[in-house]
Amino acid sequence: MPSTRPLSGLQVVAVRYLNSRYVGRDQLALESYAASGVYEEARVPVEVFEPSMPQGLPSGDEVAAIGALGGEIAGVVAPARRAGKAILMVGGNCSYVTGVLGGLQDAHGPGARIGLAWFDAHGDFNTPRTTLTGRLGGMPVAVCAGLAYPTWRERSHVAAPLSTDRIVMTDLRSLDPAEEGLIRATDAVVAAPAPGFPGHDLRGAIGDLAGRVDMIYLHIDADILDEAYLPNHGTREPYGPDMDQVLEAIDVVMATGKVVALAVVSVPFQGSGSQVDIASGVELIRGGLSSWRRHGMPLG
Repeated sequence: MPSTRPLSGLQVVAVRYLNSRYVGRDQLALESYAASGVYEEARVPVEVFEPSMPQGLPSGDEVAAIGALGGEIAGVVAPARRAGKAILMVGGNCSYVTGVLGGLQDAHGPGARIGLAWFDAHGDFNTPRTTLTGRLGGMPVAVCAGLAYPTWRERSHVAAPLSTDRIVMTDLRSLDPAEEGLIRATDAVVAAPAPGFPGHDLRGAIGDLAGRVDMIYLHIDADILDEAYLPNHGTREPYGPDMDQVLEAIDVVMATGKVVALAVVSVPFQGSGSQVDIASGVELIRGGLSSWRRHGMPLG
């Protein structure tokens, strides 16, 4: 086991945007999280900050806007990490993974050995050349790896692209064909229960990653859960793991003692049954923070 220390504080980054669109007080999940007391599961002082989109951005440039908001997120993450706090990003969607990664690089240097544990029904590893839909939300991991949209990456303060051998992905039960081919062409590891990717179990893959990095960022898109847990999720997928299975997988990553940042994103907040989605988000956060508290973070 690595040498670890208890959590000393929790910096919550609460995002009220979907890509560049401000959703304001309609983002009911954030109010629900705060009211539930779930952040207190960390049992340390908690600070909540909501980043805002910078002014004066080029009109209609969605990539620049996402990157700029990523930069604002990085500007919260970096000083919190320098103070030794754990990072929790909630709200929003997967597009802001770049902001957390950028903040970690700002705090620890672009040469820091950062690992990404990616929990998602989707790879988000598309580029403009592989995508079937053109959705930017399907590209942020590829952006982190330097495979697409350098403006997005650089505005988010990711000075050094994330080496693909420091990426472990799990589930990925819905991939575009060319996206799957791109993942296979890199050194990213796709661990069970992802179909069609033999030879890697999550515990072994995460253990190997932890042995090669200084810190881990655990990013969870709520749609890793089976669609029954997220009836309003726009990209929900059937045949997924249940809550207990996902919480067990979270504990596998936290048990490394290397996690410094956690994200639980893409929890829907509108439509009939939205309370089911929000309850799932609360449970993912609660499980993550409880596991984090037990296993601690890396020293130094």
